[in-house]
Amino acid sequence: MGLRDATIDRERRDLATRQVMDESRLIRFVAAPDGSVAPDLGRKLPGRGMWVEATRAAVDEAVKRNLFARAAKAQLKPAPDLSDRIEGLLARRCLDQLGLARREGVLISGFEKAAAAIRAGRAAWLIEASDGAADGRGKLLALARHQTTRICGTFGVDDLSLALGLENAIHAVLLEGGRADRWTLEVERLAGFRPLRPPEWDRTGSGDPDQASAGGS
Repeated sequence: MGLRDATIDRERRDLATRQVMDESRLIRFVAAPDGSVAPDLGRKLPGRGMWVEATRAAVDEAVKRNLFARAAKAQLKPAPDLSDRIEGLLARRCLDQLGLARREGVLISGFEKAAAAIRAGRAAWLIEASDGAADGRGKLLALARHQTTRICGTFGVDDLSLALGLENAIHAVLLEGGRADRWTLEVERLAGFRPLRPPEWDRTGSGDPDQASAGGS
């Protein structure tokens, strides 16, 4: 059973706000043997779960007020940088999912292939390197905005290249389907800790989507 299946129609109470939310919007924590608080992003660790909304503000509040100790009725000491640790773990999970998607043949890379998939309405996500050239990125962003394609630009060239096993990964498209659904679940949690794309991408010109290609994979 995948993470998406495990969260269908299940709700938990957020420690920070006391609101009841779907599990897909929350992060599970458990008490570690050493008295620390361990994030359980895959929701598989043994022990009583403590749930916090998947946002930096909520986790920081839970750490500041040590709501974990209250929930566990035990002496727990969450790490001061717990939010940063969760961000790193979520980013790694997202990159691992992209690597799996490429091996499954549902992630394609390169400007021309990405543009064709977007035009055909097959692209669930356009994934652009945050430090790639603006020219090619602008053309693909313009195409994506004319479709229902969502946009992610939170990973750099080095991270994407390593995850995908490519030399220079700049433009990629995750095709619609089950893998894209699972990746959406992960990346939406990551969005609570870092922006999914630089804000200036929404302010700069997009370029002409029908113009020629740009370099990069």
